Amino acid sequence: MPRFFVDISNIRGNQIILNDEDLSHIKVLRIRDGETFFVCDGCGTDYLCSLKGSCAAILESFPSQSEPNVKCAVFAAFPKSDKAETIIQKSVELGAYEIVFFPSSRCVSRPDTAKKLYRWQKISEAAAKQSARGIVPSVTAAASYESAIAAAAANDLPLFLYEGEETLKLSQALDYGKKYETASIVTGPEGGFSAEEAEFARQNGMSVITLGKRILRCETAPLAAISAVMFHTGNL
Repeated sequence: MPRFFVDISNIRGNQIILNDEDLSHIKVLRIRDGETFFVCDGCGTDYLCSLKGSCAAILESFPSQSEPNVKCAVFAAFPKSDKAETIIQKSVELGAYEIVFFPSSRCVSRPDTAKKLYRWQKISEAAAKQSARGIVPSVTAAASYESAIAAAAANDLPLFLYEGEETLKLSQALDYGKKYETASIVTGPEGGFSAEEAEFARQNGMSVITLGKRILRCETAPLAAISAVMFHTGNL
């Protein structure tokens, strides 16, 4: 069934005011008056609605059933070309709470985030609609490597993926953090992290882990890690 996200301020009593973009989409989908669809307020509540002119009449409301019980943030160093879009789309589908891009010493790409963030957020919204999320995960950019690590380390389970790590496995780190409500996954660019960056992350509270002997692409690593987190917490 079609799904739309609206600002909570557009929910007024028993009806929801639809914007021009949503109305155009409804027209494309050939939804007629009286036909039903879902609307989500982006805060975890779903509404079963029927079309009534340019509004949605609320038939029923209930908590979203699709949100994970752990808030998992993906921190990804700026990748090349359109890999950021892949990371956003797939991370949202898998249950990420937010996606944060940041600069690191081996980043080849240094995008103009002011121009990129609007498009990235629209990709997150489209993925949230497709995967029946109860929220639209935010997509932001950290000003520096240090600020990204500080934000990631504030989570209950802070995971730093580093190909140079040989001791601590992801499975072990997940077991160490059996009780957690928030998690973060920090992944590097195409060239990986420097030893200095990994040590900085370790000293600032991150669990530096390995994903095994294989080297994963920068757009694959965060997806592998978030899948493991979701499986471990019963969300997959």
